[in-house]
Amino acid sequence: MEDFILDILARVRDLGRALSANELEDIVRAHNQGIRDNKDHISKRRALPYFLRVRESDPVRWQAWGVAPAEDALILQTLRMKPRRTASGVATITVITKPWTCSGACIYCPNDVRMPKSYLHNEPACQRAERNCFDPYLQVASRLRALASMGHVTDKIELIVLGGTWNDYPEAYRIWFVRELFRALNDADNAAPSNNAPANGFAHHTEAERRAFYDALGVSHDPDTLAAACAETQKNVAAGELTHSQAVRRLYFDSPAWQAAAVKQAAALADVFAEHGRNVNGAHRNVGLVIETRPDSITCESLALMRALGCTKIQMGVQSLDPRVLDANKRHTTPDQIAQAFSLCRLFGFKSHAHFMANLLGATPAGDAADYRTLVSDARFLPDEVKMYPCALIDGTGLAHRWRAGDWHPYSERELVGVLADNVIATPPCTRISRMIRDFSSGDIVDGNKKVNLREVVEAAADRIANETDASVQEIRHRELAGAQTDIAELSLADYEYETANTHEHFLQWVTPENKIAGFLRLSLPSQNEVAKLAKDEPAFPIKPGQAMIREVHVYGKVAALHGAGQNAQHRGLGKALVERACEIAADEGFASINVISAVGTRGYYARLGFNDAGLYQNRVLE
Repeated sequence: MEDFILDILARVRDLGRALSANELEDIVRAHNQGIRDNKDHISKRRALPYFLRVRESDPVRWQAWGVAPAEDALILQTLRMKPRRTASGVATITVITKPWTCSGACIYCPNDVRMPKSYLHNEPACQRAERNCFDPYLQVASRLRALASMGHVTDKIELIVLGGTWNDYPEAYRIWFVRELFRALNDADNAAPSNNAPANGFAHHTEAERRAFYDALGVSHDPDTLAAACAETQKNVAAGELTHSQAVRRLYFDSPAWQAAAVKQAAALADVFAEHGRNVNGAHRNVGLVIETRPDSITCESLALMRALGCTKIQMGVQSLDPRVLDANKRHTTPDQIAQAFSLCRLFGFKSHAHFMANLLGATPAGDAADYRTLVSDARFLPDEVKMYPCALIDGTGLAHRWRAGDWHPYSERELVGVLADNVIATPPCTRISRMIRDFSSGDIVDGNKKVNLREVVEAAADRIANETDASVQEIRHRELAGAQTDIAELSLADYEYETANTHEHFLQWVTPENKIAGFLRLSLPSQNEVAKLAKDEPAFPIKPGQAMIREVHVYGKVAALHGAGQNAQHRGLGKALVERACEIAADEGFASINVISAVGTRGYYARLGFNDAGLYQNRVLE
């Protein structure tokens, strides 16, 4: 392995850059030539941990290699696994809440009794959650190690909390869950883990202690054991003899082991704030906290608590805006409730991330395309981000019964790609399409799309349509720089303005001559009448008249070490320039001050730009 690394080092020195995938593969093949046993083969997966291990714990060998800092970065870039994971500038960690009852009854949702409603146990994030007893601390700690072993920088972390409807869980559990997420970030690489726990709280801090705690209670994390324990109940649910919520009560609420664990899964906001304080200057800073919930559960009170926990983005399951389709699928939300959720999230400063599902029961390709255009053009909605899923048929759901009865069938590939491609073209430049498929395995999908490269197929179709119609694909992910190099001198600042039901929005973006995005900022100028009314009628509403709101600042490029020289666009002053321009616009429009919905780990950054702590936000007085 050492010879392999030294060959890479020599080649990097010769070229003065990271190696391409093909160049690395040439070196791999050369070293594997004549080796018959696969277990002895050189691979990138094995080489990266070896390289990191030598760098961190074998100083004699590391010194002998003579790797300069610039060469170190290039070798990491060459060996990094799945580079897209941090290409947008942030390392993402997804965690799953424990199985719980769901107040919904949607017929398309999977009913896996080992998971929260709508998730399957063999989805990657769900596998990690189950192996870690759904403990948030263990999920984050194990994921940090995995990302580091793949060569990713983990000093800027976005946490994504999934698991159905967040507000269905007890408040004390929600607070504890977030407290433990931050504790895990703070304790990573720290020889002295924190002991910030209330008297009745979780007293086990290290990973080993936590795992021993769950083992002693009898909370299993073995997939085979769990499959056997849940098999009969799962059959009952699939046969319609039990609902998912009834099964959860039987398996978890009536389980002494799970209930004993639940006693420890409670915390107060003061405990969260203590971990926030540690994270502001931590080695693994939180730069975004995303929470998933349903639109009909969003109120001023629920948003105020989420904001206090450090949340910056809300994921919500919109699925459809057609009342007939919503009713047919037992999705008990209305377009008015969805519109109200968007309005409140926007005034609170949250980024909105909508789930939209094509091919639901009762839908048509033409209807789905029209519905999506409403979502991204009607002032009542206008999400900042979209997950654009096709409906996938999973056995054991209400939709499976309708499929067997002939009431539902999946779109053909041509119909599906056509709808999604039209949606891509309809998406405005201020909206990002984050995903197009769920992480369901093909074995779990009874009928419907099984292409793992669906996005690639759809974007190719969208590009063809755009070329034929003299249009262009404007959505953010299609245009973001990701791993591309940036010439700062070529960037220009563009301002895309649009109206929502209760704000005037400025989407400020640094763009290349080819319209690629190097960074952007979302500025909301809220309706003063709306703010005054809510401030009067809703005690939990935190915004005052005369306050503008920065809802997001994002600069692209591979993750750069904090305070270090970044690749691509990061740490080159682009974010500061966006903030200053936003302040100028807000002042020109007559606003007295401007809030920013900062993440815990970005508070220091905004403080250096003149923002002061002010309740749930940071605020800067405008001149």
